[in-house]
Amino acid sequence: MKLRRALMAFGLATFLTAGTAVAASAITGGGLDGDGHPNVALIGFYTDAGRSRCTATLVSPTVLVTAAHCTEGTVGKTAVKFDTLIDATPPASLPPAVDPAVGYTAPELAAVGYLSGTAHTHPGYSHFTDKKNWNDVGVVVLDSPITDIEPATIAPSGYLDQFGPKVLSTTFFTTVGYGTEISQAGPGPHKPTPQDYPIVRRFAEQPGQKLDAQLLQVNGNDRDPRGTGGTCYGDSGGPAFHDGYQVSMTSYGLGSVCRNLDGLQRIDIPVVQDWLAIFGVAAG
Repeated sequence: MKLRRALMAFGLATFLTAGTAVAASAITGGGLDGDGHPNVALIGFYTDAGRSRCTATLVSPTVLVTAAHCTEGTVGKTAVKFDTLIDATPPASLPPAVDPAVGYTAPELAAVGYLSGTAHTHPGYSHFTDKKNWNDVGVVVLDSPITDIEPATIAPSGYLDQFGPKVLSTTFFTTVGYGTEISQAGPGPHKPTPQDYPIVRRFAEQPGQKLDAQLLQVNGNDRDPRGTGGTCYGDSGGPAFHDGYQVSMTSYGLGSVCRNLDGLQRIDIPVVQDWLAIFGVAAG
């Protein structure tokens, strides 16, 4: 099946115009998050390929954790915003950089109400080529600490190992993100396509499917009666929670219509936690 990274580039054409009444949400299915996970943020950044967005989680007053493919190759600063609703209709609130070749600067982001930080990528990131050393982990170190949002707590080392196959299939993980939904762009026989708006934080409950040393795989079909939805483009780096702990973050999905299996990078393993410790981030 086709492997997709759940990342959305702002350079893509949008599928909604002002005045068009079309249901479009972030995580496919699920529900509006509201104030449910205030420590989950939208991040925006530039690479040589253009401007993109992902999701990240505050895990200390100065550090957000996200996917490596949301940090590698970042040019300039990363934009950060914790609002649950970023934009209901075009144009996107995430502004263009004054000079895309340089990327964002801290002063220009501050001028439009965004926080800023510096991206770092796990040195063992395998670029989706080595399942045993996936390491799709990155961080954004903020230029100034956050004092009014409680950071998420990272699961202790080996936390997910308690879930055997039978238990895993009946265990639900809460995924959160600012991604797109795949839906029809209008009435009639339109092919479902990625909807860019609204950009809003949503969540879904996803049952476990498979666990290995690096990845937690969960079911992401919003028509699955066991769960409520799954991740999509733009949810990359977004957290999955269980019993108050962040246990993983969104890495990839299978297929192109965001209604299949989702792959989540484990955050409860030593190769991740040892690297996060360099940035002062400790597990719970």
